[in-house]
Amino acid sequence: MAYAKHWLAEPAGACSFVAQSPWGWFGLVARDTARALVEALDQTWTEGTSPPSALHRARRIAAALQGQLTLGTGRAALRAVLAAHRRTIFLLVSHRSLERAAPIAALRRAGARFVPLIHDLIPLTHPEYSRPRQIACHAARVATTAAEADGIIVNSAATAATLWPYLAQHGRALPPLMVAPLGVDLPPPPPALLPSEPYFVCLGTIEPRKNHLLLLHAWRDLAAQARTQPGMTVPRLLLLGRRGWENENVVDLLERCDLLREPVREVGTPPDRQVAELIAGATALLYPSFVEGYGLPVAEALGLGVPVICSGDAALREVGGAVPDYLDPTDGPAWRRLVAAYAAPGSPERAAQLDRLRHWTTPRWSEHFEQVDILLEQVAGATRPAARPVPAPQPVRVPSLA
Repeated sequence: MAYAKHWLAEPAGACSFVAQSPWGWFGLVARDTARALVEALDQTWTEGTSPPSALHRARRIAAALQGQLTLGTGRAALRAVLAAHRRTIFLLVSHRSLERAAPIAALRRAGARFVPLIHDLIPLTHPEYSRPRQIACHAARVATTAAEADGIIVNSAATAATLWPYLAQHGRALPPLMVAPLGVDLPPPPPALLPSEPYFVCLGTIEPRKNHLLLLHAWRDLAAQARTQPGMTVPRLLLLGRRGWENENVVDLLERCDLLREPVREVGTPPDRQVAELIAGATALLYPSFVEGYGLPVAEALGLGVPVICSGDAALREVGGAVPDYLDPTDGPAWRRLVAAYAAPGSPERAAQLDRLRHWTTPRWSEHFEQVDILLEQVAGATRPAARPVPAPQPVRVPSLA
């Protein structure tokens, strides 16, 4: 969404939009159509689906696009754009479409340079947290990147360091690579009202990698303790995110555990404006994830001035710097103790993080695109290197977040 908005704000000749047909080839999308789809989706994500008019409009536009692509509309128009412009770059910022190398190779043969955005290597480095078919699919994405990319954008230095050895396996020199941290783009919440009781939020799809199980066990222990200690209150836990895959243990706890019925609430996927409101009023964001490529919820919470307790994953440390409290994602007692400490009135632990937070700078999309523009200019003017052994890794420039 940030990329679409960024280039829709540029002059019409600066960027053309394409969509992919069911057969793989790409076709040009009219700029007005792209704008209408982006606006409808943005309204849906920000405001929700009540009333559902924006969602219905987005679906109608997408269905019309699919019909046009099925009929072949846009394919010739894209060839004309590639023939008319000598320095064209195909920018793909989603992992989708990367597993099919042939359509991308066809665009390159037609004269386009290729720059993908790699978000993470998790299906390859941590296959235990991925659905089985995603492992081979992600390996194909890396192979496409190694074979076709003229430049690469990554969201963190952690992702860059992880990507390097996988590219090396394909025996090709690393193309220009730019670390460009993602920006924070939550709508500003209204002035926060002091909540009547402390609550914590966890933002992310309910799947094993996000480690909701640790939080639910911690809350069950707190609830059991409260039953034997009159006067003890258990803070609330709000789970923001849809139910994902292979999460039977978490779902069983949510649906069957009597101790969790009162303090834990599964919110689901509210619109972005409500997400911002819920995070802004929270005691802290909890993020015990085992592995991340970037950790956008951490940046969003800190950007809203809310403390974060998270795992010590390299990408999360890169985003949060010295501000969050980092805990081992397997140390349940430590999480339970720190949650209780943050929930206490006048918590010194929370006050200490708020003091550190004063020195943290929110990553901006404008800074992200400054780095992207540098890479695109380099790619547009460079000669594609021939295949050769991969040299030793070089330091990667990381824009300062402090």
